[in-house]
Parts: sequence; C-alpha cells; structure tokens
Amino acid sequence: MAILFRFTTIILFSLLSLLCFSLTSSHFIPRFPSSPILPELKQRSHSAQNVPYKTKFFTQILDHFNFNPQSYETFQQRYLINDTYWGGAKKKAPIFVYTGNEGNIEWFTQNTGFMFEKAPHFHALLVFIEHRFYGKSIPFGGNKNVAYSDNTKLGYLSSTQALADYATLIIDLKKNLSATQSPVVVFGGSYGGMLAAWFRIKYPHVAIGALASSAPILQFMGLSSPDIFTSIITQDFRGESENCYKIIKGSWKLIEEVAKKHGGVEVLRKTFRLCNKYIDASALEGWLRSAWIYTAMTDYPTPSNFLNPMPANPVKKMCEAIEMGKNTLGKLYAAANIYYNYSGTETCFDLYDDSDPHDLGGWQWQACTEMIMPVGGSNKESMFPESEWSYEDRVTSCQSFFNVTPRPHWITTEFGGHDIELFLKRSASNIIFFNGLRDPWSGGGVLKNISETLVAIVAKKGAHHVDLRYSTKEDPKWLKDVREQEVKIIASWISQYYQDLQSHD
Repeated sequence: MAILFRFTTIILFSLLSLLCFSLTSSHFIPRFPSSPILPELKQRSHSAQNVPYKTKFFTQILDHFNFNPQSYETFQQRYLINDTYWGGAKKKAPIFVYTGNEGNIEWFTQNTGFMFEKAPHFHALLVFIEHRFYGKSIPFGGNKNVAYSDNTKLGYLSSTQALADYATLIIDLKKNLSATQSPVVVFGGSYGGMLAAWFRIKYPHVAIGALASSAPILQFMGLSSPDIFTSIITQDFRGESENCYKIIKGSWKLIEEVAKKHGGVEVLRKTFRLCNKYIDASALEGWLRSAWIYTAMTDYPTPSNFLNPMPANPVKKMCEAIEMGKNTLGKLYAAANIYYNYSGTETCFDLYDDSDPHDLGGWQWQACTEMIMPVGGSNKESMFPESEWSYEDRVTSCQSFFNVTPRPHWITTEFGGHDIELFLKRSASNIIFFNGLRDPWSGGGVLKNISETLVAIVAKKGAHHVDLRYSTKEDPKWLKDVREQEVKIIASWISQYYQDLQSHD
C-alpha cells in the first residue's frame, strides 16, 4: 500500500515495500537490505515446516469490466494449493483462500502459518492466489518489461480487477472440484487484508466471511490524520525509552551537520559501514527511516524473519542498543544494525540498493492511481522531522513518473469508508478486523466492533498481522487468545452456513 512521506524527498512506500525517490531522480533508496531475504523457516512450528503446496495456474481474463477486443486477452495467474487436510467436496468441507498482496505469493504463503495450522481443525482446503502484475502473474505474455512499460498496460492493475480475478478463480475452482457448496472464507494481511474485507463486501455470494488482519481500510483522504502513522512509530520507541526517542529525534539535524563538515561524509560512511564510496545525508537518513519504520511494523514478541532476521521485541532491542552506545552516531548504527544485520553476516550496507526480491515494484503504479493514502506527516512530537503530507506533491510525482493523475476518492467511492460504522452495519457481515496497536498501520484500521458479526480484535502489544504468523512456543498468552477468538468466530460462520444450507435443502 502506498503512501507519501514528505521530508527532503518524496517517499512512496507500500505496507511492505519502501520506495523513495526525489522529484529529479528515478533512483530508489532503500527498499530492503542488500542481502537476500530468506523464506521464514526457523520461526515455523515443527509440524508446519513439512506442509507442502502445489503450484498451479489459471487462465485469467485481462479486463473484467469491458467488452472491447483487448479485454478478452488472458494471462496466467498463479495460485498455490494444499489439500492435505481437506475433508472433500462430498462433505462440503470449507475452502480457505488467501487474497494475495502486492508481491510474490510464495512469500506471503510462507508467512501465513495460521492458515496451515488451522486447516486440520476445519478440514480445510488452502488456496493462496497471487495478485495480478506481481510475482509470476504477469499479463501480456508474462513479460514484466512489457506489462510495466506504460500506463496503457499498467491501467489493468487495480484492486477491483484483482478482486474480480479472485472471484472468477474461486468459482471456477469450486466447479472443477465439484465443491460448489463448500463455504469459502478469505484471509489477508496488510493490503491483502484490505482485499479480504473488500472481497467480503463486494462478493458475499462467493465468500461467507473474511479475516482482515492489519487492514488499514480507513487510511485514505478525509478519513484519518496524515501524521497518525509516524505518531504510532514515535509512541513505540518513546514507550521503550525517553532517551531513545530523544536521540533518534535529534539525529536528523546531527547527520546533516556532520555531512556539511570537512571529511564529515567519510565519517558517516565509516561509522555506518556503508559500501558506497559516495553518499549524501538524505540517503543515509532514508536508510535509517526504513529501519525505524519496518522495525515498528514487525515489532513481534518472538524472533522473526519476515522482512529481515530480527530478535523478539526488536524496538526494545534497538533502544537498548542506543542506551549502550558510546556516541550518538555509534548509537544509531548499533540500533539500525538490529534491523539490517541481526544475523551478523553483512560486512557493509548499500544505501542505493534497488533490488526487489519479492516483486513489489508494481505498487508504485497503485500508489499513483487509487491508493492515495495520506501517511507521512510528522508533528512536533514526532521522532521524525516535522513535515506535512502533500497531495500536490503526489500528483506532481505521479504525472512525472507515469503521466497519470491520481483518483484520490475512488477507493472510498468503490468500497466505502466515510461513516464506516453505519455503512458496514447496513451492508456487510462476517468480517474480523485484527489490529495490533504497535503497528503504525493500525491508525487506519477498524478498532471497535460494528455489529455482532463485524468484529474488531485489538491487541495492545500486537504488530503487523502478527495473528497470521506461525505459532511458536514463546507466543504470549494475548496472542494465543487472539487466534483462539478468531478460530471460534470462523467456526461460527461455517456452522451457520451449514445450518442455512440444511434449512434451504
């Protein structure tokens, strides 16, 4: 999901990918660290490590909403399937579907252990569908260079097209499996969580319910404050240590001052062990922002390897590193090292790394069309430099990069958002909204119950879709309770579906 930050550069970043660029340069800094990001294996439960999935492809239509000749073109959409625990079509056993995010579907599958672990309990078939234009689900002959070449092709990349893809694939799959009466529950985290919620709203005849984890469906213009994102990150760090907060808050001015001194850039390069021979202060600041943002997002209570290998409670670990450092620059390096090099394998860091290990690049287009999410303003109390979010800057950059003008109110027109309680109460049911309050995206989430079947589960110590992760022996009680509550609610949906089906027959 994309968002615009306005510091010394314009920053567009998704829920999971950070893309920074200036108005005069197309060079991106930094998305992920330069080292390869390995699939999460060590954090899985023993039983989940051996759960396989089969890779399949579905012939998908290019355009669901028009009937001109090009609309009938097709592409191969990837989906992953696991039938190890499925009770089968004859028993009308449920089908659990993950609505894919803005990236490679295998990555999200590897980090959504909740579905694998609960499949035996529900005798569920598991299906993970890849979002169009990401991973291997590339239109126009599967050629990414062609598909991403201009806005006449990227115009087919949108949330509404993706939802229609999911509906079409699910209906066809159920038909082929002779499982037309098997209930479908959709799952998703982050942007995938938004899609899961929207899918239930738009396609209630296809899915009986949705678990929308860390889904900021209210993070749009006119619905939330642009500075809520950075305010939550600030709270996370300040809550650990006032001194930690003050050092980070004062670091931006310090870095710029050091960079202006004779030999200062070399001091920064050596202190932070940067691979680049030539750097500037803004690139280093962007590198540090990435560390603080992503660590707050993934401030999990157990060790993780979702974005990078990190310890349990990494925000706390960062602040401890800051407290132990000898000088301010050294303190900042030690803290950033928790995110970028906890495994201890990196010898230096590339500030200008533009690799895309999880195929997240398509989000730039979505951030310039419909996903206009005001995030990045910073108030006086923020640990980031004080700034204001600017829609005008977004327009300028999107016109420059894609020759396209954003439609800032399309998402709320299509899916709703204003008066969310009244809207959803009238039009929807059977959605779980999970949010962890340590996650900066929770500021745009649904944080209170709307009805008996529209349930908000809020975890004070939770981070970004932590409920969907594989369980571990070290999981705190509150996390176990969250998952147990979700299982009970989903079970009630399925039970009600069978009752309705029986009474109908």
